[in-house]
Order: sequence, then structure tokens, then C-alpha cells
Amino acid sequence: MPKASDRLKREVEQELHRNQFRLLRLGSGIGLVVLGGALAALALLTITPESAPTGGGGTGASVTEAGFTPPPVSDIPAGPEGDAIRRGMAIFDDPQTHAAQFTGNSMACKNCHLDSGRKANSSPMWAAWVAYPQFRKKTGSINTMEDRILGCFRYSMNAPNSPSGGPPPPGSDLYRDLEAYFRWLATGAAIGAKMKGAGYPMLPKPAAGYDPERGAQLFNAKCVACHGSDGQGARTPDGKVVYPPLWGPRSYNWGAGMARVDLAAAFVRANMPFDQPGTLSDDQAWDVAAFIDSHERPKDPRQTGSVAENAKANFSGQASYYGKTAGGTLIGAGVPGER
Repeated sequence: MPKASDRLKREVEQELHRNQFRLLRLGSGIGLVVLGGALAALALLTITPESAPTGGGGTGASVTEAGFTPPPVSDIPAGPEGDAIRRGMAIFDDPQTHAAQFTGNSMACKNCHLDSGRKANSSPMWAAWVAYPQFRKKTGSINTMEDRILGCFRYSMNAPNSPSGGPPPPGSDLYRDLEAYFRWLATGAAIGAKMKGAGYPMLPKPAAGYDPERGAQLFNAKCVACHGSDGQGARTPDGKVVYPPLWGPRSYNWGAGMARVDLAAAFVRANMPFDQPGTLSDDQAWDVAAFIDSHERPKDPRQTGSVAENAKANFSGQASYYGKTAGGTLIGAGVPGER
């Protein structure tokens, strides 16, 4: 039997999902204020202590045939370790506040790793933790978790446009806190285990290819309620990002994994639209991703010469619009970043 707190949480989530799109369509500060209040209420419910799921040796973690369940927030321990875990979660959810010196856009880790890095099939951090160190083709070397986080700052959060001009330096306490949070999320998971729900479920490429023009029609029908017709997302009146920008100066740069059409399609197929995840077909997810990633965004930090040279060096063989022509325009020159 579900507990009352679980039922209440689901009811609030459902009501939020039903109403947030109507509020955003109002296009007024009042609508966003109400939405912000609803989000805050849901956040409070999310951290309300609850009974730990069965399994995991009383840690709150559970490994079952259905997949892995990370421990509830109520299981975060007291003391210095718990403090680090909470700081890591805060950084993950709101880097503009807690890692502002190294953040150069309006993105947050939780935008691509949903539910504060907990959601299966959204590249959850409990699965990532047990997979590192690992060889990454993108870097051509063995990467540690710190290396991986540094890359996320550099590309997904466009650290070159941050006040510091780059990601946190090696050994930064930001890495320690984020790693403490990831390790705690993975409580009960075996190092090196093949985790169900890890990453994004990759999709076969459509036999007929993908089309940004078809994607534009789907975007207008399925995505604008959250991300706007201009793709720039939505904020509360005090500037807090509710839904992230998908292209342009405040979005991820060309070096980010989500700028790859195949990876973006996998994310969209499993997780979007936010209120109806999994309702798009594989081909529709590819088309929407193609539309999103055929727009200009901040420059790839690895580019030192021309777009063509960088395309050959870093994008060869990838499903990417970098270095290609879309809408009669060469894509990849970049736009100046904004926060």
C-alpha cells in the first residue's frame, strides 16, 4: 500500500504538470510567480522524510529486477559527510547560485540528469558513479569522475563564459561535494555494475533520416509550453530558471554531448515532453532533436582555427550540425555567451 506522503507527492506532481503549462502560456509575471510557488511546494514534499524502500541493507537503496532506487533525501546522514552531500545536491540543482564563478549560461546539471540526478534513463548519477574511471572516446583517455564533471562545466555550462573563464580547478571543493553526492546516490550499487536505466536509451537512426523541418512542427506542438517558441525556456520574475534554453547564448555550447542529435534524441524519447514522457516515437524524437541542435549556440571551446578544421578534428562521424549548413547558414561559428 502506498504511504499517504507518497500519494500526496504524486497528486501534487500531477496537479503541477497539469497547470504549469497554462501558467507559462499566460506570459505574465503572475503566472510564473504562481508556478514558482508550486515548484517550491513540490520541493518541500520531495525532501519530507519518508520510510526507506526495502533492500539495500537499511540504507534506503534498493536493487531489484525493476532497476536501482537511490536512497531518499531523508537518509542523508548528519555531520560533515551529510553536509558535503547536501552541498553537492545544491550545486547540482542550482550551479548559478552555488558555483556561479564557473557557470557561463543558464543551464543546471539537473536539466539533463532529471530529478536531481536520480531518474533512470536520464543519465542518473548513481549509475555514472559506479562506471568511473572509464575510457572516453571524446577525450581519448581514461577519465575520472572529476574529469567528467570538469567537462560538464566546460561544455554543458559553458564555463569559458563564466566569471572565472573556465571550469573549477582540479581538486576544487566543488568536485568533492558533487562526488560525495553521487557516491551517496549510488549507496548499495556495485562498482562496475551494469545498471538498468543508466545513460539515455540510444535509438536506431531512422531509415529515412531525420528532418529539422518536421522537428519544428513537433516542437511547436509539444515543446513551446515549457521552452518557448524561441527556445529560450522560462524564468521566474527573480531570474530563477524554470525550463532551460535549448539554443542561443544561454544554452550549452557546441562541445556539449547534448549538441549531438543522437544523444539529444535519446534524451527526448525517454524523458520529454516533461508532462508526457515517452509519448513521442523514435522518429519524432530524432526530428525534434535535429530541430533543436540545428540552431546556433556558444562556440566550441576546442576550436582554435576554422569551423571546418574543428569539425574535422572533433566532430567527424558524429550526428551533429556543427560545420554543416542549415537554413542556408553555416552552423558552428558560435554566438557570444550570456548568463
